Amino acid sequence: MNTSLAPRLILGQTLQLPVDPFVAPPTEGARHDRHGAILVEAGRVAALGSAESLRAAHPQAEVEDMGEALLLPGFIDAHTHFPQTAMIASWGKRLIDWLNTYTFPEEARFHDPAYSATIAARYFDLTLAHGTTTTCSYATSHPVSVEAYFTEARRRGLRAVAGKTCMDRNAPDNLRDTAQSAYDDSKALLERWHGVDRLEYAITPRFTPTSSREQLHALGALWGEYPDCLMQTHLSEQVDEVAWVRDLHPQARDYLDTYEAADLLGPRGLYGHSIYLEPREVDRIAEVGAALVHCPTSNTFVGSGVFAMAAMKARGIPVGLATDTGGGSSFSMLRTMAAAYEIGQLAGTALHPAQLLWLATAGSARAMHMDDKIGTLAVGSEADIVALDLGSTPAIAQRLAEADDIWDAVFPTIMMGDDRAIAGVWVAGKRC
Repeated sequence: MNTSLAPRLILGQTLQLPVDPFVAPPTEGARHDRHGAILVEAGRVAALGSAESLRAAHPQAEVEDMGEALLLPGFIDAHTHFPQTAMIASWGKRLIDWLNTYTFPEEARFHDPAYSATIAARYFDLTLAHGTTTTCSYATSHPVSVEAYFTEARRRGLRAVAGKTCMDRNAPDNLRDTAQSAYDDSKALLERWHGVDRLEYAITPRFTPTSSREQLHALGALWGEYPDCLMQTHLSEQVDEVAWVRDLHPQARDYLDTYEAADLLGPRGLYGHSIYLEPREVDRIAEVGAALVHCPTSNTFVGSGVFAMAAMKARGIPVGLATDTGGGSSFSMLRTMAAAYEIGQLAGTALHPAQLLWLATAGSARAMHMDDKIGTLAVGSEADIVALDLGSTPAIAQRLAEADDIWDAVFPTIMMGDDRAIAGVWVAGKRC
C-alpha cells in the first residue's frame, strides 16, 4: 500500500446515495458527477465536488486520475466466513450435510496458527481484489483464528469485524467448546481486540443447533456486559434447519425465541439469512431495531430459498448484503448484487441499481452500526473507496456504449462484472 499521508485528489465519476433508496424513490437524492473528485486527508474524505473546483482549491494535492472510472465507497460484506476460503464452491450439498462434509473438516485445520495466518492473508487478498474494504466474519472455535484475522486486518489498515464461532454440541469434537470456554475465550478476545485501530469484535454463536441453552445464555450474558459490540448469528436459513430447532427447543415460540430467551436479541444483532421468518419474529426484529443480512449467492448455492427483501425493508428493518463465503459462491460483492437482483426478480420485486449499490455500501454499514464511519463518500467518512471500470470486458463495454444515464452505465457491471472491473481500491485513503 501507498503509505503517504499527503492530501490526495482522486478524480473520476462520483456517485453519492445519501438517501435510503428503499424508503424514497430509488434515485431521489442521488448525486452523480461525471467529472468529480474526492479530496482525501488523514485517511478521511475531506471534500467532494467537481474535479475542476477541487483541483483549483487544492493545487498542492497529489492527483490520481481514474479517468471514466466510477468512484464509490468500498464494498462492505456484512456476513462471511473467512475460514471457508479454501473450500468455497464445494459441490452438491444442502446446509447441514454441507457443514458436515466440507465446512467442519476445513475449520478443524484452524487450530494451527500458521494455517490460520495463511488463509487470513489469502482471504484479504481476494476481498480487496474485488473492491471489498470491510468484512464482518465468523472465525472458527479456535481463538488463534480470530487472532490471525485481526492481525492481518490491522496490518492492512482495514476496518474489520470478527468473532470466535461458539458451538458446544452437534459438531465434531475437535471444534466444540463449552459454555464456559465460549464465554471466557470470547471475553478475552473482545478485550484484546475490540476498538483497536479499526477493529471491532462480534459475539458469535454459530446458530441454535450447535449451541446449548447454557452456551446461548452465557453469550447473552457477555453481550449484556459489552452492549456496544455486535452479535452475529444465523437464523432460519433452511426449512429443515427450522424444523431441527423446533425439535431441539419445543418450548420456544419460534426460532428467534431461542435467541431472545438467552438475551441474544437486540439492536446490534445481525441475523444472517432470515428467510423463513414467522410474523412474530418479523415484529420483534422490527421492534428492537435488529438487522438482517441477505446472502443471495449462498441462498441459491445451498438451495435455501428466497429472502423477502421488499417486505423486510417495508417494515423498516435494516438489511445488509453479504457473500457468505464459502456457502456463497463468490468473493465478489458485484456478483452478490447481481444475485440479489435475480432473487428480487424471483420474488416479484426488481431492485434498482441504486438499491443494489446502497445495500453493498451504506445499507451494510447501517446494519453494522458503522454508517457514521464507512459506506458513503460524505465529508468526514473514512476514505475506503473503490473505482469501477464500467467497460471492463468487451461484453460490458458494448452495453455501456448504449447507456442513457449512470444507472444504465453501472448496471451491466453489477450484473456481469468481476475483479477485472476493480480499477482501484483505497483503504483509509491509501491505495492498495
